[in-house]
Amino acid sequence: MNNLNDLRSVLRGRVLVPGDDGFDQARRPWNLAVEQPVSAVVDAADAADVAALVRYARNAGLTVSAQPSGHGATGDVAGVILLRTAGLNELRVDSLTRAARVGAGVRWGQVQAVAGAHGLTGLPGSSPVVSVVGYTLGGGLSWFGRKYGWAADSVRAFEVVDADGARARVTADSDAELFWALRGGGGDFALVTAIEFDLHPAPALYGGRMLWPADRAAEVLEAYRAITTTAPDELTVWFDLLKFPGAEPLVAVDITYLGDAAEGRSLLRPLQHIDRLISDSRDTMPIAELGSITAEPTTPGPGLSHGELLTGLDDIVAKTLLAAPIEPLLSVQVRHLAGALARPSDSPHGPLTEPYALYLFGVPSAPHTASALRTRQQEFVSALAPNLNGRKPYTYLSPGETVATAFTPATLTRLQDIKRRRDPRNVLRSNFPVLA
Repeated sequence: MNNLNDLRSVLRGRVLVPGDDGFDQARRPWNLAVEQPVSAVVDAADAADVAALVRYARNAGLTVSAQPSGHGATGDVAGVILLRTAGLNELRVDSLTRAARVGAGVRWGQVQAVAGAHGLTGLPGSSPVVSVVGYTLGGGLSWFGRKYGWAADSVRAFEVVDADGARARVTADSDAELFWALRGGGGDFALVTAIEFDLHPAPALYGGRMLWPADRAAEVLEAYRAITTTAPDELTVWFDLLKFPGAEPLVAVDITYLGDAAEGRSLLRPLQHIDRLISDSRDTMPIAELGSITAEPTTPGPGLSHGELLTGLDDIVAKTLLAAPIEPLLSVQVRHLAGALARPSDSPHGPLTEPYALYLFGVPSAPHTASALRTRQQEFVSALAPNLNGRKPYTYLSPGETVATAFTPATLTRLQDIKRRRDPRNVLRSNFPVLA
């Protein structure tokens, strides 16, 4: 990297390049199956550091890519300066205005711990260790999206550093164009150093996981279809086919209900009479423990995922999902969407009119395993093709895919135009750039 000493001299945060102790560890993303051949890693000390880095990169003809937690990495970062933002750890919750302000290094579990103490919630997904900023820039599909919509719909303001290295506060009134693009269009347009967003009432949360042996999958799926057909917006239920290494296959439902336990149990009555229940963790729970429902890993590891949107869950789709063992996949998950997610949204993705999402996940322990996982994922996609429209949320994109599958042609053209005008030198690069 040219003028490395100059870069170190203008930043207070740590700078690492190939050959430095700790460089290989610092450049790793959350998904350890992805390699990141970056030219340097910068741990910004604060927003001023971020601005100084961008000005340096702009003058040197270099590119910066921000990864707060490393989720969503694609490996398409050769020669890029990788920006880490753990040092931007501001976290403030105002219970009177029901708002939060968090820095780019803050993760959802931290927000929920503070907001939950006030009977409030943000709109996180299933993992407590995903960064608030990165998640929201991709739109943000939450456990509570059926009630409150995209996480991006709740944003009040962004604190950003633009492609010239200038700092700004962006709202719908101050810069409507950039505000729109950042609420789901990814991180191609500015580096977000902090975000302000609405919190929502959560006086009670009932949730947990019910687990059966896989030979009950047909009954569980039938009950799942019945429940999701009439579910109120406060109820979200996910269906999971699971196959953990060395264990028998399982079927599960994961549940959150923004209400009291008695109402939640009543809404889930179709599941009550399915026998051979292995475990049932449903209970009233603190909002801070939301991440415990699916118990996703909280440390980095390898993974291979594929997501799609389902146009329905009819008998043919149900039969296809259950037609054969899911191996070598670890999980085949169906998430109920609809509710507020299907209503108008002035965001790049817009409303999610598809009622369900499909998520296929496996762990590539070796090169031949990765190939087998991709083959099995493609088998599911091919078999379900009549019920897929090829479009998917930004946060469902996987390495090798492009934003063309996340946005309509008109939206993509608009995002590309904003990118060309706001960052003509391509100083900033998101995990999935809007310009190829």
